[in-house]
Amino acid sequence: MKTKFTYLASIAIICGMSFAGCKGNKETASTPDSRGEVRIVEYCSGPDFLTNGEFFRASATGTSPQREIAKKIARQNAEATLARAVEATIEIVAENQATQLGFNNTEEATSKFNELSRTIVNKQLTGAITICQELTMTEGKKYIAYLAIELSGQNIADAYVEGLKQEERIRAEYNYDQFKDTFEEVMSNYKDR
Repeated sequence: MKTKFTYLASIAIICGMSFAGCKGNKETASTPDSRGEVRIVEYCSGPDFLTNGEFFRASATGTSPQREIAKKIARQNAEATLARAVEATIEIVAENQATQLGFNNTEEATSKFNELSRTIVNKQLTGAITICQELTMTEGKKYIAYLAIELSGQNIADAYVEGLKQEERIRAEYNYDQFKDTFEEVMSNYKDR
């Protein structure tokens, strides 16, 4: 149990760092105050744009001299970040499922679970909803697109369960209630941030 907690904590830290890394370029500056400090305004970021117990969320930026290209880059960056977060979560659930189900070859089962999660993530990303979008232009006439997207945790879980039903070997030993409990436990870790 202690190993499971340590593993979950390390994944949460990695996900947190990946989300924090996406925020680095999302800054605009205002006029310096009397101390020479400049207040930074971050678009499409903050507590309302972080993964929580219900939704996977990601923010990103894109810069280009062409408006639509800046938006496209922001979307691609956000989707990549979102995919990593979902895959990390599903990986935790997959390893727990393989262990709990007592597969003889846990490594093989975990590999199947992870392969399935990548397929599901790729399909589900097309359904990611834009929850924030801002566009600015620099003095150098470059556009900066700011974007935040989200995916429903429940939709990911449902798609994953459907995918598991297609895998004959896993379906024979699969327990939906265990999967649901494990998935909800991992998602609840996001609420506590």
